[in-house]
Amino acid sequence: MPGTSSATPTDTYLEAAELAALDAHWRAANYLAVGQIYLMANPLLAEPLLPEHIKPRLLGHWGTSPGLNLVHTHLNRVVKARSQDALCVWGPGHGGPAVLANSWLEGTYSQTYPDIGRDTAGMGKLFRQFSFPGGVPSHVAPETPGSIHEGGELGYSLSHAYGAALDNPNLLVACVIGDGEAETGPLAASWHSNKFLDPVHDGAVLPILHLNGYKIANPAVLARIPEPELDDLLHGLGHEPIHVTGDDPAQVHHAMARAMDSALDRIALIQRTAREEGIGERARWPVIVLRTPKGWTGPAEVDGLPVEGTWRAHQVPLSGVRDNPEHLRQLEEWLKSYRPEELFDEHGRPRDQVLACVPDDAQRLGASTHANGGLLLRDLPLPALERYAVPVDKPGASLHEPTHVLGDLLETIMEATSDRRDFRLVGPDETASNRLQSVYRATGKAWQGETLPVDEHLDRHGRVMEILSEHTCQGWLEGYLLTGRHGLFSCYEAFVHIVDSMVNQHIKWLRVTRRLPWRRPIASLNYLLTSHVWRQDNNGFSHQDPGFIDHVLSKSPEVVRVYLPPDTNTLLAVADHVLRSRDYVNVVVAGKQPCFDWLALDQARAHCARGAGVWEWAGTEDGTGEPDVVLACAGDVPTLEVLAAAQLLREHLPHLRVRLVNVVDLARLLPQEEHPHGMPDADYDALFTRDRPVVFAYHGYPWLIHRLAYRRAGHANLHVRGYKEEGTTTTPFDMVVRNDLDRYRLVMDVIDRVPGLAVRAAPVRQAMEDIRLRHHAWIREHGVDLPEVADWTWTG
Repeated sequence: MPGTSSATPTDTYLEAAELAALDAHWRAANYLAVGQIYLMANPLLAEPLLPEHIKPRLLGHWGTSPGLNLVHTHLNRVVKARSQDALCVWGPGHGGPAVLANSWLEGTYSQTYPDIGRDTAGMGKLFRQFSFPGGVPSHVAPETPGSIHEGGELGYSLSHAYGAALDNPNLLVACVIGDGEAETGPLAASWHSNKFLDPVHDGAVLPILHLNGYKIANPAVLARIPEPELDDLLHGLGHEPIHVTGDDPAQVHHAMARAMDSALDRIALIQRTAREEGIGERARWPVIVLRTPKGWTGPAEVDGLPVEGTWRAHQVPLSGVRDNPEHLRQLEEWLKSYRPEELFDEHGRPRDQVLACVPDDAQRLGASTHANGGLLLRDLPLPALERYAVPVDKPGASLHEPTHVLGDLLETIMEATSDRRDFRLVGPDETASNRLQSVYRATGKAWQGETLPVDEHLDRHGRVMEILSEHTCQGWLEGYLLTGRHGLFSCYEAFVHIVDSMVNQHIKWLRVTRRLPWRRPIASLNYLLTSHVWRQDNNGFSHQDPGFIDHVLSKSPEVVRVYLPPDTNTLLAVADHVLRSRDYVNVVVAGKQPCFDWLALDQARAHCARGAGVWEWAGTEDGTGEPDVVLACAGDVPTLEVLAAAQLLREHLPHLRVRLVNVVDLARLLPQEEHPHGMPDADYDALFTRDRPVVFAYHGYPWLIHRLAYRRAGHANLHVRGYKEEGTTTTPFDMVVRNDLDRYRLVMDVIDRVPGLAVRAAPVRQAMEDIRLRHHAWIREHGVDLPEVADWTWTG
């Protein structure tokens, strides 16, 4: 082993029997981790190791596994000794062999998957299934008992841990952070979560920064900076570091036990003081810095090259075991170095000494109900929408700010959950900007830092979470939902893209859990995207991007939903639906600016239930046959422009039969074979016709509508207008003109596409073009939109 010296005291801390038990558990976990990577037969080495006992494809990550096993062993110790409710988030999720090994040792794996028992046969199945066709992933995944964090992508472990701790006052959330993960932007921002953690109502997070020195092929930054510099960094982040360093197992066990006890004693003091005496200054929470060699206890050298303690230990240290007799010999020697005969009896069951540190029943890390949040989930106490619905005697006669009204609904939910504390609103510094400020009447913004007289709504116990890091907001909410609570993520539309890869992982997680009967459904991840592309005329091109919808709708159909409510009452109906839903990612796009009210509440509910429908009051069909043209829309601004276009057509071409279709649920455009919300062809044809021109005004990029509807019979007649990357700082109406989504352009499209109109309606088309030209001149002279646009109302 490398000759690193320990930076921790060498005096003993554990009694000899406890040290032996902890070491036995750690060795057993290491043995099981190696076995999963390499073996498909002969799990207990009952006979000499042969090439046919080795998997044909060696996949997995050994380098981080011994460190993770050490953490798991010592978490077992303190959880059992203190009867502590605990959860662990495994940041180096590629260390799946370690987490699976510990779950099997403690018995939760066999309880979850009874065909993989805690015996020789079960051990053989555990080994064979790992990274094997028909088996389980090499990373910590939804299939892993006790997990809430997918190990396939780095950066989110600490924000997930804090999300799990929020409103869980008795929960300890340990979070292992790999030194590679510590270099990512999301992880760097999530260190600031401790400024939002309420020691009265929230649980505690214990970060464990595991520095084994290397990533896949390069040294790790935090492992190579001097320890005083690392301490300065951690102190500056609000933590008190406790170091555990070494490569001698006995010494490291003593140091790790001391560190764990010290950290938990400090956490208990912080919480007891805050809960009994009130919060004074912001707490400085402990962090453990664990330095052990990468690939610890593995082969020191392979083919004359150093492995243990280097980047070469990251994945599979011995890669040619089937073909290279020396590698096979080294593997057998490596496995036997753990002395499996001391750890497992003749039937393959873990011996009593190995299990001495394992907690009982539900306190086992793999059995935590917090890691299967659906077991703890309660329905939200949602109020009747009639309390918030705006009156609509006739369409377009009044205006409201949809998200402002939604804020009133969210205020009531916050009030109703004030005692149970299981609902949070997160967002990047935009709650008031997005018109949701009514919630501040029920709760403030979580904040543990300094406050000044000029500050507003800051509250040490608040449940609105604002930090200007979309990654951290997403991580907090995911951790909160995965542990059995509810929430809403409010964000400017253009900047939700920052979490594209994070939502990918959550969608994948939900898709897998739907196939695991033991995973109970959790509350959906709900996005409210406002300050959207069409009303970012003040901020300009940088704030104009509706593409998150495209990103989400390309993912697993059984999980993703996208809603574009066109007015206040439809937003209320959609919000009520998504807040009740389970196991979905719901994207709701709604405006915050004053918007015409089109539908009364009952109409809105019925329309949202359909997902798409004809607005008879807006069209000019006479009931004698199919329309001449279908005007379709999805989104609040496109709906306004389509209704204005319909009114112009009624005025200038009164004999034209126009059908107006509004789409709230975008997935309705898909065939039912491709999405659970998709329409049968017959229903789609009845709505859009099979052969009549359809002019579709869409909130986002127009090609998405074509992609959704490309298999429909009438696709050749479909013409879509939407955002086409034409943006700047300008007037609201100029945004739609620049992208050819405006009412005058839509009228021109109808004239161009309805057979026989091109000649007959040429003067009307010219008039529309003239207004567009006048618009350009007007805004450059006056700086505001044309009066007939700014003062437009629906006359019907």
